[in-house]
Amino acid sequence: MAGATNSPKANGQSEPRYVPRFTLDQGPITEVHAFWFAGMSCDGCSIAAVGAQNPTVEQLLTAAIPGLPKVILHHPVLSVTAGKEFMKAHHLAKAGKLGAPYVVLYEGSVADESIAESFGGYWSAMGVEEREDGSKQPIPTARWLKELAPGAAAVVAVGTCATWGGVPAAAGNVTNSMSVMDLLGKEYLSVLGLPPINIPGCAPVGDNITETITAILMFLAGVGPLPEFDELGRPAWMFKSTVHRGCVRAGYYEEGKFAHEYGQRQCLVELGCWGPIVQCNIVSRGALGHNGGCMNTGGICIGCTMPGFPDAFAPFYKRPPGSLLSTTVSRSTGSFMSYLRQFTQKSRNLTRKWKETGEVPSGWAHVSGKYSPIESTVAFFYERLKQAGTQFAPGSPRQRALQASAHKYIRSRAQVPTGTSPD
Repeated sequence: MAGATNSPKANGQSEPRYVPRFTLDQGPITEVHAFWFAGMSCDGCSIAAVGAQNPTVEQLLTAAIPGLPKVILHHPVLSVTAGKEFMKAHHLAKAGKLGAPYVVLYEGSVADESIAESFGGYWSAMGVEEREDGSKQPIPTARWLKELAPGAAAVVAVGTCATWGGVPAAAGNVTNSMSVMDLLGKEYLSVLGLPPINIPGCAPVGDNITETITAILMFLAGVGPLPEFDELGRPAWMFKSTVHRGCVRAGYYEEGKFAHEYGQRQCLVELGCWGPIVQCNIVSRGALGHNGGCMNTGGICIGCTMPGFPDAFAPFYKRPPGSLLSTTVSRSTGSFMSYLRQFTQKSRNLTRKWKETGEVPSGWAHVSGKYSPIESTVAFFYERLKQAGTQFAPGSPRQRALQASAHKYIRSRAQVPTGTSPD
């Protein structure tokens, strides 16, 4: 699965340079190492990942999914080893001696370590190296990313800080933080020929993380096609649509109904929600285990999956400027739509018997089965439009003709008078 090529030295000679080659010629891939690094991170992405349920991290670690290799996870918090034993696989991968394919997962922004180094320190590090004077210095995770990325089957940026820079890269920061893409550059390709894969979110939906990893492993193992990614390296099937299109409150928007304080059930756009333009699937998928998720629990969308976050959406909880026009248009047309829907809903909440008697036998509340004069007029034209173009509307001549033989048989057996209704 691995080979070596020659790279030129300064003196014109060449030395072996490790370049992994992944093939299935010698049998299926049985294991894949996953190196998880943290930069300027709050560890929220790790928490989201271990809470995933479809699939779970446990399923990936135990090769419980048919056709997929076992994942050997090297995570600074979740691994059972520590110190030199934990870092051993990292150094083997760097030297090209790991003996198995690997992927790199990076959580958090990539800080400019040259700034910290000028003060004799570091921003984010893992493991130590010994200097010429015998002192030991932590190895920045940004360097690990640079050194392991060339030999990785895939590099996955997990969370908005890693994908776009996020909060640590916001205006006024002193770390010069950047995204994984910014660090590796436009020309970077993994051994499988993939640019960095981005799974944004602050924190991402846990299932988005494990599902994307699973799709990559299927491609690596040769049991599935290359997943579809959009122009920014996001899983296209997860981020092709906006929050608003899947929002549980979207119906209120088109009816021109907007909340003016938290706790109300209407659309939250006027409270500062950016859902109509933000690409995210948290409303339809839920935050964790298909539960919760911003608008589902009464919160607004602040655009945390987008490259411009947080600066492009700040100050938070302030009405987006564009919503002034869109909500005005929505109110002008939504009031009429809302009336039609309420009428249609009311009419569909009545059985045929209740309509005929004008009474609803409910002991829970007083419900009228009668229409007002205006509602009767609307109902007349509504039913005509509903029945137009078909012969099989309820009570139509065609329906009565088809049911005639059955009614005739019942009447003859029960000796019901001819003019009596069968029910």
